[in-house]
Order: sequence, then structure tokens, then C-alpha cells
Amino acid sequence: VQLQASGGGLVQAGGSLRLSCAASGRTFSNNAVGWFRQAPGKEREFVASISWNGGSTNYADSVKGRFTVSRDIAKVYLQMDGLKPEDTAVYYCAAGRSAHAGAARSGYLYWGQGTLVTVSS
Repeated sequence: VQLQASGGGLVQAGGSLRLSCAASGRTFSNNAVGWFRQAPGKEREFVASISWNGGSTNYADSVKGRFTVSRDIAKVYLQMDGLKPEDTAVYYCAAGRSAHAGAARSGYLYWGQGTLVTVSS
């Protein structure tokens, strides 16, 4: 499975972006999908995850109430509202090893290329 995240860009603080994650090679419809981010000089951190059928979602405390993860038959989305400068990072999507996955990176098998989100103050 190859994953590709897209939709990043430059936005002012308080603005919104929607990231998309698409798979090629095989479907990820039976897998949980997670979003992670990595800021310059920092470790990659968990942002959000969604179960295989969208019935369960998890969020990092830092994004709760501002970010929303969703999916349809082909893609997984991360709607980011109320963006802050500290949200600046490269955002990655990853396919889980099973139908459900949480914050642990070990729960994910396939990782995509990231997309850069820059939030200006």
C-alpha cells in the first residue's frame, strides 16, 4: 500500500485546511487510518485516528475540538480549523495494522509521504 497525503499549505492563524489521504496499490478500507505530524526538531506525534468504518475516532488533546477526522470509501480526511502557529508541521497519514488503531506508532504499518502545513501568526 502506498499512501499520499495532500492539501497542506500556508494559512494564517485561525484559518482552516483540509488534508486528504489516498491509497494506491490496494485499498485501506478495512484498516484504521491515523494522522501524525512532525515539527522541525521534534518527534513525530499522533494527531488523530479513525477506525475502519469511521465509527470510532481518537484525537490528541492538543487538537481536540479543532480537528476532525473522517473518511469515505476512497480517502481519509483531516479537517483542521482554528489553526495555530504551533500546528506547523509535516503531516503524515498511516494505515493501521488492523481495523482499529490509536496513538502508538507501532499500530501502523504503512506510512505515506507527508504534506507541509505552515501556520503564520
